[in-house]
Amino acid sequence: MKLYGLIGYPLGHSFSKQYFTEKFQREGIVDATFELFPLQQIQDFPQLINTLPDLSGLCLTIPYKEAIIPYLNRIDDKNNAIAAVNCIKIKEGKLIGYNTDVIGFENSLKPYLQSHPQKALILGTGGASKAVQFVLKKLSIDFLVVSRKPVSEHSISYNQLNQEIIHEHTIIINCTPLGMTPHIEELPLLPYSFIGKEHLLYDLVYTPSITTFLEKGRMQGATIKNGEEMLHVQAEANWQIWNEK
Repeated sequence: MKLYGLIGYPLGHSFSKQYFTEKFQREGIVDATFELFPLQQIQDFPQLINTLPDLSGLCLTIPYKEAIIPYLNRIDDKNNAIAAVNCIKIKEGKLIGYNTDVIGFENSLKPYLQSHPQKALILGTGGASKAVQFVLKKLSIDFLVVSRKPVSEHSISYNQLNQEIIHEHTIIINCTPLGMTPHIEELPLLPYSFIGKEHLLYDLVYTPSITTFLEKGRMQGATIKNGEEMLHVQAEANWQIWNEK
């Protein structure tokens, strides 16, 4: 019996166990099971690996997509530029890191892009943000990263956001956990009154399906998109990686 799972903390919001359990039932996969492994600290990861000899693959979520890297034997070549991992393949005792956030985000974003050039605001600087930045660079979409503590010329703070910046950047992507169940009242601090029908608000959060961030955008006439489709695409990509010969 092959064991797969998800590590992160907390995991009460996760859809992964239900998704893979239903996948196994639907596709008649009888030699696999999927479990949740909440880790309060990443230092507990080696012990988890040592106590689960049947473990064949892992998904990773907040807050360990970057912190996991020192514990891996290597990172897949295509992900070296991202420096964040959300999928681990375990084979012959070796742990190999991958990033399927990239394919999940890219495939779910493309249908919403306009034919004319667009600019984006990326809210947050964590592992998911790094995957989003990678995709936008690939698609030649200029962007600014918005964070509480800007660290480069391509990042700004939330209190620097004004009407001009919001109007110029018609794609706004939330890569923070703000608004995730159970803290559904939380949201990024944006001047939402400057958002209009020309905007796309994309939230990587998927529970609730419409976060307060997305609802604020919808009230202004913006197109909204949550992260559920992205998660489905990346889950299937994870499965392919775990089982490729």
